[in-house]
Amino acid sequence: MSNPNIEQLTAAQKANAEVMMALLRTAFNGVERLTALNMAASREFFNTTVASTQQLMAAKDVNEIAKLNTNLAQPGTEKWMDYSRSVYELVSEMQKEVTSVMEAQYSSFTKNASSAVEKAKSSAPVGGDVFAATMQSMLNASTKAFDNMTGMAKQLSDIAEANLQAAGKTVVAAKPAAKAVSATTAAARKTAAK
Repeated sequence: MSNPNIEQLTAAQKANAEVMMALLRTAFNGVERLTALNMAASREFFNTTVASTQQLMAAKDVNEIAKLNTNLAQPGTEKWMDYSRSVYELVSEMQKEVTSVMEAQYSSFTKNASSAVEKAKSSAPVGGDVFAATMQSMLNASTKAFDNMTGMAKQLSDIAEANLQAAGKTVVAAKPAAKAVSATTAAARKTAAK
């Protein structure tokens, strides 16, 4: 093996190690942020549950308990939507970071592979151009496949974002409906009590 090949191999290994470290940093940062989010959500859930339980235990009659149940349910739904939105944003950010690292790595790979194919084509013996053409065709096919996968990932991300926004609108629209149901329930209880 010649000296330039060893240098190329060493440089390639170093570049791969840097990419792996960047991906690991991204993963650890994501896990750290997700853990912090989950701890905050757990703390909030615990505090809300304790406060809700205390309110329910202080209730004097069934009507007050029913009213409290209705009033306590809505903030829980909103908090769940906020939590889901935060998890989605975190995962989206991580996906974008990983995709950008992978795209940069793939770009570097295709550039190096194209250069190697061109060198092989120019120094190839008779018939070597067929091999070089095959390699170029495979490189073009892999580039097209990578572009398709990147496009599909973006489409899935867009669909998930649209679904999250639609769910958020549904929760916002449900607020007046919940109030109407609680008013209807209260009216029915008053009528039943008479």
